[in-house]
Formats: sequence, C-alpha cells, structure tokens
Amino acid sequence: MSNKGDLYQPLLKRLGEFFRAQQPDARRIFHGRGRCYPGLEHVVVDWYAPVVLITVFDEFADCELLLEAIRESDGLDQIEGVVLQRRSELGAPSQLLWGKSAESFTVSEGGLLFEVYPGVRQNVGLFLDMRLLREWLRSKSTDRNVLNLFAYTCALSVAALSGGAKCVTNVDISKTIIAWGERNHGLNSQSLSQVKSIPYNVFTSWGRIKQFGRYHTVIIDPPTRQRGSFDARREYGALVRKLSRLCEPGADVLACLNSPFLPSDFLQGLFEKYAPDFEYQERLAVAPEFKDEDPERGLKILRFRYQPASPDA
Repeated sequence: MSNKGDLYQPLLKRLGEFFRAQQPDARRIFHGRGRCYPGLEHVVVDWYAPVVLITVFDEFADCELLLEAIRESDGLDQIEGVVLQRRSELGAPSQLLWGKSAESFTVSEGGLLFEVYPGVRQNVGLFLDMRLLREWLRSKSTDRNVLNLFAYTCALSVAALSGGAKCVTNVDISKTIIAWGERNHGLNSQSLSQVKSIPYNVFTSWGRIKQFGRYHTVIIDPPTRQRGSFDARREYGALVRKLSRLCEPGADVLACLNSPFLPSDFLQGLFEKYAPDFEYQERLAVAPEFKDEDPERGLKILRFRYQPASPDA
C-alpha cells in the first residue's frame, strides 16, 4: 500500500498487531467509525473467525490493497475468507474477496457461542461493542430473573444465563430473530425451560412481560430509530415509566443508547423525570476497540438501581 502514503498506516499496524497472536474470539479489528483515523472514517474491519469482514460506509476503491494487507498480516494462517460489505449501497451488497465464506457459522466470545451471518445481513448477529456488557452480565447475574427488551439474537441473555441467572425473558418484535436467539441458547447448552420468549412489540406486551416478573435485571437495548418498531427520542421515556412495575427493589437497569445525536444526558434526564426511584450508578465501559473521538457519539450504557422509598413501593 505504499502508493497510498500514510493513509492506511493505522489500519496496517492494527492488522499486524491483531494477527500476531491466535485469535479465537470475534472482535472488531479496526474502528474507523470512531473518527480517530482521518480519511478512514468509512472503514471498519471485524473478525468472525475464520472470516474477516470489511464494512465500508462510503465509496471504496481500495479492495485489492486492503485484501493484500490482510493476507500479509496472516502469519499464523488463521484467515479462511475475506468478505466486503458496502453499506452505502442499496441492500448493503457484499462480495467474497478471497477464500471461502459460509452463509452462516458459529463464532466464540469468551467461551460462549453465537450464530452469525457476516456479509449476509446488515447486522451480523453479534454486536461486538457489547462485549464488556456481556462480561458484566456473566459476573452479576447469579440467581437473577433477567428481562431483555429488544433482545435481538439474545446474546446478552446467553451471557446472563452463563453467569448463573435463574431465568431470562427475551422480548423482540421479530419471531425470526427470537428463534435465532433460541438457537444461540441451544448452542450454549442452555435449557429453554429457563428462557421465556415474547416475539411481539414491547409496547403491546406489558401483560406478558409482567407475567414473568418481577425482575432483578432489566436490559434496554433498543434500535435508535426503526420504522414501525421504535424511535428513541420519542419512545424511550415510555419504557422508563414502566420500570417500577417490573423491578424488584435493588434491581439493576442497564439502559443502552447507540445514537450519535442523543447524549448520555438524554437517558439520565428520562430517568430523573419518569423514574426518580432509579438512582444512577455508573456508565459501563464500551469495548476499547470501539474507541471514539467523542464518546457521546458512540454507544452509551448507563446502570441505574431501583431504590423505592419503601419496600412496598
């Protein structure tokens, strides 16, 4: 890539560092979207062993150059395929640049297994920036009843059960996605007798949700804006208003927001207004490989604890 000057040097360096060791776990390799590398804001590179997924969010003409760098970095022969996905084009088309790539396969993260579709879907099936939240759940879920709103493929619930949760309730509007999540539970030898699935819109499912409560941990990880499903700016507050009727005293609420336009103060303001009995505890760290020039534009994960005025509240 010498003809590209210094533009790709941060990416080249990161590839060399990453593949210098065995990499059994799914990880983000390079996060251009964090705007820490001028000129590469539209490029991210992910590792879903044994496939490298390059995702570009603007026009990109350097496929061969990047492919050469990826293959040269693979001194331990870990890579079996390289896939490029163009998110700026209609339908987010993908192409196999080299090697082989199955439509779906299983990857690991910290000993847990997940079904993924790199390059086939816009969302692969495992949000890599949530890695540290999964670690938190594995360490803080013993004997807990966990509610996972907007559960997607249930990776957070898999982590909670792995950490000793007694039960998880997964809520997602898509029956297909909920079924995918149940397969993830199965991959990890987790009994579906401990899993309650609610494949409906969260706003029409409060009766079902309360039926399996009260909860010791509530995870709220909605899309920022999804037509027919959820708009964070308009509807997040409606979720927060319901929490006191769902939670046990002392319960943890993990409120997530992944919008470049809504800061963490937005979430804290909603809790102050609609759920004052939930005290702010901390902002959980995002996986460090997702470093952002302005953390308020990236993923925010805030933890609140339910402290009602009296045990009967």
